[in-house]
Amino acid sequence: MDWKAIARSATGTSHKKQQLPCQDYGQFIICHNVILGAVADGAGSAKHSDVGAKLTVETALNELLQLGEYTLYLHCAPQPLPDEQARTIFANTLKEVVKALQEQAASSDYSVNDLACTLLVFLATPNWVAAMQIGDGFIVARLREGEDQLLFTPDKGEFINETTFVTSANAINEMRVRVLPGQQKFICASTDGLEPVAIRMSDWTPFPPFFQPLEEYMVETSHPEQEDEYIKNFLDSERLNAKTDDDKTLLLCLYDDSKVK
Repeated sequence: MDWKAIARSATGTSHKKQQLPCQDYGQFIICHNVILGAVADGAGSAKHSDVGAKLTVETALNELLQLGEYTLYLHCAPQPLPDEQARTIFANTLKEVVKALQEQAASSDYSVNDLACTLLVFLATPNWVAAMQIGDGFIVARLREGEDQLLFTPDKGEFINETTFVTSANAINEMRVRVLPGQQKFICASTDGLEPVAIRMSDWTPFPPFFQPLEEYMVETSHPEQEDEYIKNFLDSERLNAKTDDDKTLLLCLYDDSKVK
């Protein structure tokens, strides 16, 4: 029994036309049967948001990893993390992210707003998942006995294409935190480039035909990070690009309980 995961990004067709880099980034760390995952989407208006997204994800994961001995406790903890403790952990993580972005901006002689990006991050054990979101994008989770659940409604702001970034003055107040108890099976985190095909905008619920093939791929693939052609081809497919021209990032995680008797 263990977690397996894959994180992949693809440059949107609109960015390719403008010869811009992919401004998304996603990554994960598996440690003692605990999985830490994060994805970030750089603001289109921010000059170095691709740098900001990568630094934000790496800093967030490293900060969570610094839980150290507490992480060792988490992998066997049957009880969910208390809500207030989860909020404190993620608030401290956000503070470290902002500090890292400020240091990067100062060393490179540009504004911290040039590194603006969203952030979705989670910490999951076999028994629960704690998640935090700043900005748009989505995290969907499924318990072993249950249906896909959208953990947060994407933050779209008051105006079109408006959202909150980690560099926003109100980021910590806009930070949303949720702890979902239960035996975990499947987690999918993504930037907003996949929202049009993954989430029903009418009622903000996951669209099963999008997630089912991805979970089946994770079930059938022993080493997703090495066997990634399916995900790369999917993210670059003409069919998908016809529905979204934005950068796209997928972080897929599956708790393999096939050996449970």
